Amino acid sequence: MIDPTAASVVPTTDPSTYLPAQPISGDLTDQLLQTDFWTDDMVAAAGIPIVDIPFVTIGGGIGSFVTVDYLRIAGVPTSQMRVLSTLDFPWQTYEYLTRVSQVPRPERIRSDSASRPDNIWGFPSYGFAEGVRHFDPKVLWGLLTEPIFADYYTPKAGNVFEQLEREAKRISYDEMLVKGLVRIVRRRYGGGYFTILTPPEGASATKRVAFRSQYVHLAVGYPGLKFLPELQRYRTENNDYRHIVNAYEAHEHVYERLVQTPSTVLVRGGGIVASRILQRLMDDREKHGAQTKIVHLFRTYIHGTNDGYGNEEDQRPGGGRTRVTMRRRGGDGWAYQGFNYPKSVWGGQLKAQVRNLEGEQRAELYKRMGGTNTPYRRSWQRQMKQGRREGWYSCVVGTVDEMRPSGERILNRVRTAQGVVPVEVDFVIDCTGLEADIAEHRLLKDLLDHGGASRNPVGRLNVDRTFELIGTQSGGGVMYASGATTLGGYFPGVDTFLGLQVAAQEIYGDLNKRGFCKRIGPVRSTVQWWKWLAGSAP
Repeated sequence: MIDPTAASVVPTTDPSTYLPAQPISGDLTDQLLQTDFWTDDMVAAAGIPIVDIPFVTIGGGIGSFVTVDYLRIAGVPTSQMRVLSTLDFPWQTYEYLTRVSQVPRPERIRSDSASRPDNIWGFPSYGFAEGVRHFDPKVLWGLLTEPIFADYYTPKAGNVFEQLEREAKRISYDEMLVKGLVRIVRRRYGGGYFTILTPPEGASATKRVAFRSQYVHLAVGYPGLKFLPELQRYRTENNDYRHIVNAYEAHEHVYERLVQTPSTVLVRGGGIVASRILQRLMDDREKHGAQTKIVHLFRTYIHGTNDGYGNEEDQRPGGGRTRVTMRRRGGDGWAYQGFNYPKSVWGGQLKAQVRNLEGEQRAELYKRMGGTNTPYRRSWQRQMKQGRREGWYSCVVGTVDEMRPSGERILNRVRTAQGVVPVEVDFVIDCTGLEADIAEHRLLKDLLDHGGASRNPVGRLNVDRTFELIGTQSGGGVMYASGATTLGGYFPGVDTFLGLQVAAQEIYGDLNKRGFCKRIGPVRSTVQWWKWLAGSAP
């Protein structure tokens, strides 16, 4: 990990030409905060040390990791790149989110066998490697027959993290990592950018450190969680953060209580997270003798084949039938789909189609491709059937009008097609997966206000086909963005393992044209794959 104190201060050529608005403290001045383009002298006059580095990636998650992985394979040394992050390792946030949403290391995540963020070639796939390593014919047969005779193969979370750790060591990731928080990136007079890092307390002689670079890459993940209004209001007014929880926040205490005391839980949502939460609740009944009753609230109940809106054949807006290629199976309230998007978004007709669409047409197709869905898994289908038969799992379709305390319990007044129904429970687990607006992320808001960035048709960051952040170019400098904040661009599926790699490949290709890295042609690709297999440095 890099020591940010090893920075060189660039002096002003004529200090008398710039008078700082406040005493030099190594911190941001009002003038810097209010100015869209910064000069070297302005930064130096504020006493902020400047580190020169050609390429900076902000975030330090899997999006940053796969990008520097591509560039390391393309011949870029660690001395030319820095990863600015509060994380200790790239999969830290992802592992936390999977764990609290009931996908611990031994369980399988929702990802394709060949979607390997540690392996740009995708071979050997997770499934092939697992089948060969453990000599498991069942896994190999499943790969050949999915999804007709077997569920889609998905890798174990622990295996994904172990392989990421192996690749991080191979490419010397820690040599590029600089710990700290980034809230501001500003364009620089003369080209390039200043990225302002706030190092951990005591790590630097000054409060801020400026990284002056030609290229900047943003991969900051989701802007944040967003609760449904009635859930947030109940939590705040009653100061109750133990009985009303979000699936993406730590809530193990709920399951511990349910094993000890017979209780009723309201699960809200109909996507992959809801299915994982349900499976945990039902597993605890089977394995630990919990007497939990589950009430599952659907906003939209799916009876059969549907489109991305959750509409069935006779319920489409404007009438008519959904194209055969745009339909997904469904039933018992759920819309079923193996992965977040149809597989053709990563390399088929949908990828090509989206690449040529603009504005509202693109936004419309995104709605149809996405929508709330979950994989069909035989194990929890069996559990739900048992729950319906025995009466401990039931569904309600509607929206919540009101939530209020009822003694030690929570009363939910649910508006259904038959009228308002009272649902009294002990816990509510929110699995709706609402995301905050990008403007609620301080760095992204600053880019919208001062960096020239704009929104795409679905409200996220507007990037072009090479993932350059449109409107942020600074001389010969380029700013890129990838991941969830770019959803709605010319490439769908950006917030997936394979989507992050596709974005990294496009960014690498653009940087290659600009002369920053070598081309990964047939010879380099073959040599580098053997190095990957052997675990040797690129």
